[in-house]
Amino acid sequence: MVRLYSLHPFGSQQVVPCRRPPERVCGGGDALFAAAGCQVEAFSVAARALCRPRGVFGTPGRVLRMAYSEPGDYLVTIEEKNKTTSLHAYVNWRSKRTENCRVCIRMVGHSVEAPFSEAFRDQMSIIEMPLPEAPLCLACCPVKGDLLVGCANQLVLFSLKYSVINEEFSMLDFERSLIIHIDNITPVEVSFCVGYVAVMSDLEVLILKLESDPRSEESVNHHPQKTSGPLSQTEDVSHETSQLESDDFVICQKPTELLGEKSKHSGVSVTLESTGLVDAKVKYSQVQHLLYRRFTPDVSSYALSDDIKLHSLQLLPVYQTGPPAWEEEAAQTRDKEPRTVFCFFSLPHAGYLYTVARPVGLTSVYQYPETSLQAVLTPQFLHVITSHNLQCFTVRCSAVVAREEDPYMDTTLKACPPVSMDVCALRIQLFIGLRAICHFRNYVILLTKADPEAIPERTQSPKRLLSRKDTSVKTKIPPVAETGWNLYIVNTISPVQLYREMVEYSNSYRTVRTQSCIHLLSEAHLLLRAALMDGSRLEPGERAELLEAFKESCGHLGDCYSRLDTQHSHLALPYYKMSGLSLAEVLSRVDWAGENESQKYERGLIFYVSHSLHENLDEELSEELAAKVVHMFHVSEPKQLPQVLCSPSMKNVDPPTALHYLRKLDACGLSSVLVALTRAAVALRMGDLDLHETEMQSYSEAKLVCGFILEPRLLVQQRKGQMVPTELAVHLKETRPGLLVASVLGLQKNNKIGIEEADSLFKMNACSHYGLISPWAHAFISPDLSADKNYTEDLSKLQSLICGPSFDIASIMPFLEPLSEDTAAGLSVHVLCRTRLKEYEQCIDTLLERCPEAVVPYASHELKEENRILWWKKLLPELCQKIKCGGEKYQLYLASLKAEALSVAAMELGLRELLSVLPGDGAAAFFLPYLLFCSQKKSLA
Repeated sequence: MVRLYSLHPFGSQQVVPCRRPPERVCGGGDALFAAAGCQVEAFSVAARALCRPRGVFGTPGRVLRMAYSEPGDYLVTIEEKNKTTSLHAYVNWRSKRTENCRVCIRMVGHSVEAPFSEAFRDQMSIIEMPLPEAPLCLACCPVKGDLLVGCANQLVLFSLKYSVINEEFSMLDFERSLIIHIDNITPVEVSFCVGYVAVMSDLEVLILKLESDPRSEESVNHHPQKTSGPLSQTEDVSHETSQLESDDFVICQKPTELLGEKSKHSGVSVTLESTGLVDAKVKYSQVQHLLYRRFTPDVSSYALSDDIKLHSLQLLPVYQTGPPAWEEEAAQTRDKEPRTVFCFFSLPHAGYLYTVARPVGLTSVYQYPETSLQAVLTPQFLHVITSHNLQCFTVRCSAVVAREEDPYMDTTLKACPPVSMDVCALRIQLFIGLRAICHFRNYVILLTKADPEAIPERTQSPKRLLSRKDTSVKTKIPPVAETGWNLYIVNTISPVQLYREMVEYSNSYRTVRTQSCIHLLSEAHLLLRAALMDGSRLEPGERAELLEAFKESCGHLGDCYSRLDTQHSHLALPYYKMSGLSLAEVLSRVDWAGENESQKYERGLIFYVSHSLHENLDEELSEELAAKVVHMFHVSEPKQLPQVLCSPSMKNVDPPTALHYLRKLDACGLSSVLVALTRAAVALRMGDLDLHETEMQSYSEAKLVCGFILEPRLLVQQRKGQMVPTELAVHLKETRPGLLVASVLGLQKNNKIGIEEADSLFKMNACSHYGLISPWAHAFISPDLSADKNYTEDLSKLQSLICGPSFDIASIMPFLEPLSEDTAAGLSVHVLCRTRLKEYEQCIDTLLERCPEAVVPYASHELKEENRILWWKKLLPELCQKIKCGGEKYQLYLASLKAEALSVAAMELGLRELLSVLPGDGAAAFFLPYLLFCSQKKSLA
């Protein structure tokens, strides 16, 4: 099914000023070519579809077909002269400004001497490509620039290469690297993309993948590899066909679709013959069959033979990754392997889009309202022409890529519209006398002729079209150019602009046809995904605008799934997550009808809010929004009220209102220990200790422990990544410490919290005057002191109090002065106090003199941020001075210098700054590794 809309994907249009009525057109990059007879006109296409003549050059014969390759910047043609067809490539065509400019002619496979090759630098070159058979069709690889030519019984692959003439000049050239012999199918169109080969006859399509196997390269050069199916039956059918076909009988084979390995049994044999050089970078030595499809003509339209032909074969590479990579500015470039490859081909009334990389399968079928003449596929649209209009359809390429990258799509974190969603026609634009279409960048090129009579390109008897065994394709040369031809270049509007129009259009479906609203917003979402896939063509400003629109589209889809009762309501959660909206921002978008018991809240909104409240977000809802949330769950999901009220986001909920709804749970038969504990916590917030105690007394201690295990957030909540005890937990510490300990142990045994979290919780449910002792202080505890456990415990308590938050160090210093610094204990206490007073330089002097083994741990822990400069301004010079003096502590000073001081200085300073702080009389070999690291630091970064 195809949904019809009336949007405006096409913007401005311009008539291309051709000198002669064009017969063939193609383009790419910034170039547009129009061929008429034996002449080709080149145009430069700038922004906003501005098209200017660039040059004109003659061709040896009349151009029958042509294609442009952006990699290599060359034009390739099939030409006819004296009833003979030939293949030519035009390189360096930009230097051909006038028709009288000199042209160099050379042939593939013939080396050119250096003096002559230098002449090619500023001249257009025509490269003749000899073929064993007459060329029928051609295609250029959009990624590598290689050329594939279709002949009656074989396909010839020319690899694009550059011949290096000297250091300043390299010459584009081709090498005939592979011949693909194909029996039982005559190519009418071919397409090639990084090893993928598509061949099409009038009613058949065959897709192959060429692969390189180093183990078989040698054998392939001499013994071609042949892949075939059960040919005997097919050959018998062909033989019977040749005998039975007459004026009275027509043999039709049944329609067939073979995917993957099954396509080997199509009856089409494929043989590879390597003709390239031994040292070629890419050598294809084996073939993989991907798809074979055969159509059967409608016998009722027997007299109208042109209505049963396939047309518009195309392989489309898609490059970019899915949404997680879109947060990064880096995007894949065009010289990398594409993420996946799609294949499109069409009958007059239906088009078929397949994905051929990785899983091969049919993606979409396009039913045209009128008979199509030609179509082109892009990552964003499918453009189709009939005799009277230009049609624009949506495509599913971005959805396919997203799901290939992440097969677990539509989880709680990310989502994407389904590939199976109905395609839609965005626009049917009237054009008179359409004949041909091509597309590059954001431009659609249309070739028209006012005369309604079409010029047929392939004429065969109707009965011959029904049989596959046809060894020749007759190409009718267009007659002499007539009047009435026009060439248009149509600019497609920006994806963001079209997205805005689609969003506005979707508003009309909001209250009438809800599914249509979701469908159109999904189309808008996929449009933005497709635009972001190839980020190499986007300016930073365009990319930022697309990303912002992408997040906005996720918000719109989240709104749809949260408000509409559909089987996919759960998708509200991932779309809201992708939108970047906060919980409060999402709730502010809800149309609250007031606290009415009869109000209905849809499943998508409830699912999103419930999941968000369970995520322990560092976001506190306002009292108004919290009241709305409580009422929503009271009406729709009363069982979830205890869990909702325990969320840190609901901190500002009005306690009497929460208690009012919790009391109603008794009437619903939902009273439980969890409800009682929640009511007790709310009563405690209200200051109603009697009610609190009543609720706590209603169940045994074992039952209360089970209630805390069901909802740990009654005791501990996560705020900014840290576990924090609740008001109820603090109250239980004073009134029921046994219950608190049992509950925390129960949480740990049931994997609700970890051992470290339980330990830190106990240390916090402990006296808050104590703090964590600085790790460097342990260096002062000597083995003889550690033997006295009471002394060690008292010292640890004193050190912990000094490190704690309660004491004003300046005020307690007089009480600590009696402690002598001659003892390790006294020294540690005084250094801790001076550290709290931020007297770091004095502490370094003391440690260097009294306890040098502690100076590096001290500096590592204390000298951070604005105090980090003391590493090289204070500690490094002092250590160097102490080492000069020698003494019994020489080895300690030397170890401290080598352990951290020099490493930190080399890491933080530049080479010149490091040299300035090093002693002038030191050994060069000692400091050399640090100087070398400092000098290489910038290049390593």
